[in-house]
Amino acid sequence: MVRTVADVPMPQLGETVTEGTITRWFKQVGDSVAEDEPLFEVSTDKVDSEVPSPMNGTLTEILVEEGDTVDVGTVLARIGDEGDAPAGGDEPAEEPAAQAEAQTQPDQEPEVDESAASEASAPVQPQQPTQPQHIPAEVKGHAGGEVDRQDQHFDVVVIGGGPGGYAAALYGASAGLDIALIEKNKLGGTCLNVGCIPAKELLESAHVHRTLLGAAEFGFEIGEVGINWTRTIERKQEVVDKLVGGLGQLLKSRKVTVFDGHGKLQAGHKVDISGGESGDVAISGDSVVIATGSLPRTIPGFDVDGEIVMTSDEFLSMDPLPSTAVVIGGGAIGCEFASTMSDMGTEVTILEALDQIIPGCDADVVRAVNQSFKKRKIDVKTGVKVTGHSPKDGGGTTVSYGDGETIDVDVVVVSVGRRPNTDDIGLDGTAVSVAERGFVDVDDRCRTGEPGVWSVGDCIATPALAHVAFAEGIVAIKDILGEDPVPVDYTNVPWAIYCHPEVAFAGLTEQAAKDAGYEVVTSKHRWTGNGRAMIIGDTEGVVKIVAEKDADGRAGRILGVHLCGPWATEQLGQGYLAVNWEATVDEVAHFIQPHPTLSELFGESVLAMTGRSLHG
Repeated sequence: MVRTVADVPMPQLGETVTEGTITRWFKQVGDSVAEDEPLFEVSTDKVDSEVPSPMNGTLTEILVEEGDTVDVGTVLARIGDEGDAPAGGDEPAEEPAAQAEAQTQPDQEPEVDESAASEASAPVQPQQPTQPQHIPAEVKGHAGGEVDRQDQHFDVVVIGGGPGGYAAALYGASAGLDIALIEKNKLGGTCLNVGCIPAKELLESAHVHRTLLGAAEFGFEIGEVGINWTRTIERKQEVVDKLVGGLGQLLKSRKVTVFDGHGKLQAGHKVDISGGESGDVAISGDSVVIATGSLPRTIPGFDVDGEIVMTSDEFLSMDPLPSTAVVIGGGAIGCEFASTMSDMGTEVTILEALDQIIPGCDADVVRAVNQSFKKRKIDVKTGVKVTGHSPKDGGGTTVSYGDGETIDVDVVVVSVGRRPNTDDIGLDGTAVSVAERGFVDVDDRCRTGEPGVWSVGDCIATPALAHVAFAEGIVAIKDILGEDPVPVDYTNVPWAIYCHPEVAFAGLTEQAAKDAGYEVVTSKHRWTGNGRAMIIGDTEGVVKIVAEKDADGRAGRILGVHLCGPWATEQLGQGYLAVNWEATVDEVAHFIQPHPTLSELFGESVLAMTGRSLHG
């Protein structure tokens, strides 16, 4: 006789998760199961989670097959008392004798033989291995269900939930540390909410529009292409919300305690939290990681109102699409915004105070971007400073720049970089120092002047890139664990700019290499002869390799790789490895590039430096 005592539902694995796909059953009907033993694996937006059995017993029914996608709450299986027969046997099933509460949390990750605690000193010395004591997860305000915990002391407290902060939290939790993460706005920080992700989503929408306009070249007559910009903004937000929800799910699955509020560091590794859904609370940690991120810079005479004058924060939700626009600042962000609007039909002018756009890029790459912008009628003015603007009756404004010149536009996008968000993070009674420009001072292991306190991401004076923040978060946690981390090599980090044409590079530009005292050899190849580029109809740009000239005059170690063109950001991987592994031209020339691919142009550029090229 079967006495089913528990239904097993599809769990709620994150605040925004509404469904999941069953990817694997670890048990079959008739198998014995133990409480907390993995029962099945489910795939949601961001992670695959192993879900445990809620009780000891026998798996009597599996109601959903592997590969099926089901809503949260759907009954997936039933478990009976130990020794019960599977449903459908000789005896009919009776009504459940008791209903066990459904398990809604993913299984705990295996514990590791590393110390969960670290001494509040810098550098931290390795600890004797102990078994970490996990405390149930608690998520307050950001990612769902609250679980009371009396202990408000953690191994590590992370202030800030952007890339640097959540990387430190996830990496530390995976090493067995008890982590608290504090975020006052939205999980994911600038990158997920008002930076990398939404900006690239809008660029992809612009790419789709550009492709549709060129469809006739491929034999498709589709007529006039309309733009529903409101739907574009909606899709952008859908992507953002899914990723933010997935991040909350990841943190929850790693047992990270998330507090909603503004965190201020006090003496003794104490952090006061206020102003959020978690209420006013004080917590503490053996170690603290400051990851408070950055804010858009503004300039005098251009007060941000979100309608005529806006920063990146407002631009990414701008609706409607303007007919004309000025972008103040021709850096990476400014060029991406200009590219997006231009491809959507906006007349765009870039006003840059320096003598070139995208400063820091190789001159040949800048030249290629300028040529593309000119062809697309993006008006680039360098070496000019803006002096103010005068709003007009009926909308729009007149921007003044240079020597009394003016331009009438619908909107002004201020894109002059970002500043560290360190104005109100406490630090009273600590030895954490903040430089004149607002950056937290750290050493090469991201340690501040206060023992046991680290800082990562945009709030320190390193490249303001999400992937750099990820790396810094890992360095900080490794140092907390006493693992002697390798510091980030900021000279050779990969850079990616998603304007059209895309730009990606790692290592030294030709001029920077010469300034550093190298004699150099360079190789440049255009996409116009690349078969794959011709197939996709995108042949703008250049690939350039900078190598050290050896004593025999031949090209030796690769110092820099610079790409401009189709999917450049996706192709940088092998160039980044070549630069960081200090590979030579002869070593990389042996790489076999698949054909036909865009990456062949990198291979051709390197091969040409040996003096024996195929197509160049």
